[in-house]
Amino acid sequence: MSRGLAELCASDRHRDVAAGFAEHAAAVKDWDAPTPVDGWVARDVVAHLVDWFAAFLAAGDVELPAGPQVADDPAAAWDARRAAVQQFLDGPEAETAFTHPMVGELRLADAIDRFYTTDIFLHTWDLATAAGRDPQLDTDFAAQVHSGMQGIEDMLRSSGQYGPAVPVPADADPVTRLAGFIGRDPAWRPIG
Repeated sequence: MSRGLAELCASDRHRDVAAGFAEHAAAVKDWDAPTPVDGWVARDVVAHLVDWFAAFLAAGDVELPAGPQVADDPAAAWDARRAAVQQFLDGPEAETAFTHPMVGELRLADAIDRFYTTDIFLHTWDLATAAGRDPQLDTDFAAQVHSGMQGIEDMLRSSGQYGPAVPVPADADPVTRLAGFIGRDPAWRPIG
């Protein structure tokens, strides 16, 4: 029996989550298609994941290699970014101390896991939904992420990175509850 995402180490969790995102990216037919994120098209989801984390790491003096540009080939840009991050997680750098001015000091592997892998997981829902696909997200991990985010909801909302929660039925599955919590309408579907 395979282990769920919640049971994996940081390296394996990133590998699985990033590969799931890559699978959806490879299936996108229209990179200008709207997404459940207001004002974003599919290409913007990839651009967000490629751009913000490079800046986050750079603030802690860790540099990611440049790769293909999202504007030219979003799927190739994603593949290059996930490979570069995976190399950190699989190498000795994973155990090094990473100091960021906003989050303090923690192992590089923990910074990647806590901030980046979770963001990939959340945005997998966006990209898959925009492409009209089932995101096939791990429900146990979705419940774990949702639970962790509930404890810091005020901070998350005040950061401006998450919109108001969208109400969901009381019996909604964990993925639907998580999508609603981060401000996505779980009923959103692509046009056509």
